[in-house]
Amino acid sequence: MAVRRCLRRRRRRRNLIIRRLNDRSNPLEALNEAEVFDRYRFVPETIMFIVGLIQDQLLYNSQRNNPLTPLYQVLVALRFYATGSFYLTLGDTLSVSKSTAGRAVRRVTDLICTQVRRFVRLPDRNESSCIKSAFHKIAGFPSIIGCVDGTMVKIIAPAENESDYLCRKGYHALNIQMTCDPQFKVLDVVAKWPGSVHDARIFRESSLCRIMEEGQLAGILLGDSGYGLKPYLMTPYMAEDAPGNRRFNLAHCRTRVTIEQTFGILKKRFHSLHCGLRTKPERACRIVTVCAILHNIGIERRDILQDIDVMNEMNESALDIQVPDDAVGRTVRDHIRDSYFL
Repeated sequence: MAVRRCLRRRRRRRNLIIRRLNDRSNPLEALNEAEVFDRYRFVPETIMFIVGLIQDQLLYNSQRNNPLTPLYQVLVALRFYATGSFYLTLGDTLSVSKSTAGRAVRRVTDLICTQVRRFVRLPDRNESSCIKSAFHKIAGFPSIIGCVDGTMVKIIAPAENESDYLCRKGYHALNIQMTCDPQFKVLDVVAKWPGSVHDARIFRESSLCRIMEEGQLAGILLGDSGYGLKPYLMTPYMAEDAPGNRRFNLAHCRTRVTIEQTFGILKKRFHSLHCGLRTKPERACRIVTVCAILHNIGIERRDILQDIDVMNEMNESALDIQVPDDAVGRTVRDHIRDSYFL
């Protein structure tokens, strides 16, 4: 009797393993399109596109210990970005171990990061014209090439330089700078600075600032009053007593809100950025970059969130430090005001 029970247990265990292995072949087959999107934030066609980008690098040289397929590794990573779950919870949900889930997330994150120049890039001349036209239709603001701002992404307190990551809101975070177009597509992302660093410094030391200074990108950026006024970076008037200042500020606000909406959409789609990342800062920066890449892939393939109510983020950077204005920038801003908003 004992031998029979032992054999039955072995058969059940073997059948369970076989069933799990079969499930790993393509878990998407058991779900409809809406269920796949709810779990992974993309429809199956987009998921297969993402897999195709990095499939060769995800293959293992050996089938020893039943390694995860490229599709399964991508699904584990997408589920992590979408939920921010613990690796243990993630593993239980997808029938893998905690360590396997962690390895899959790290591998997929590192590989998708290599695609950043392909999917997150500044526009060329033809694209710039379309972007300027689309921004102008929002509130009549001319020559806008993008809206720039920073957002905080929570992280756990790091072991080194812990105080540097304590942001003005009282928690440990990364300060992420992004620039967007009117369709909420990310044109530039800077994910490397601790939460205590001000938006103005991040922009000043970014490659985007250098590109704008050198005139490589024709157009104007919009930023809040936490940034310094430049000929290529328009900030709002602090006083609205002069004629046209109020209308300038209103158009500025209605146009610049696209970057706040972009942050809202990004954190709505990838909840890990909203609830916080329980990783080291370097790894968290790569995850943020991957989410920006995936966000753009979704927009390019028209695989987007539908019927969502995205709340605009309140950026407090303009409330604590006032950056001196540039004299030439004041002249350009006054010219725009006098030409378009009087």
